[in-house]
Amino acid sequence: MSRERREAASPPPSPEPRRFDQDGDATRRTWLAAERTVLAWLRTGLTATAVALAVGKVVPDLRHGGASWPFVVLGAGYGVLGVLIVAYGFWRGREVDRAIREGRWLAPGDRAMWLIGGLSIAFGLLATVVIVVGA
Repeated sequence: MSRERREAASPPPSPEPRRFDQDGDATRRTWLAAERTVLAWLRTGLTATAVALAVGKVVPDLRHGGASWPFVVLGAGYGVLGVLIVAYGFWRGREVDRAIREGRWLAPGDRAMWLIGGLSIAFGLLATVVIVVGA
């Protein structure tokens, strides 16, 4: 039994060359990336808010004895952090959209990053102290 080899008489036709609008395509990708970044800020802020509720309300309610005020203070701090993160995320998103329209780069604000990062570190350290001391 012989095998027949099928060979194409000619290669399949190439698709018509498309015009690639680099600026338009890059701008669309940039808009979508900016949107994902805003959503990440929102998720992070909502996570901090969930941590606030857990630490400030759920943990003290589950504890038997001991002071609950350190957890309430810590929870309130995480709540404030969550609000700051969401507010900055919305502000940053608006400013980045404006920068994209104007064709310029916009670096994150140093003060905002230091504030959010500093508060995150402070509340992390405070949580560690509250847990270790066993308030």
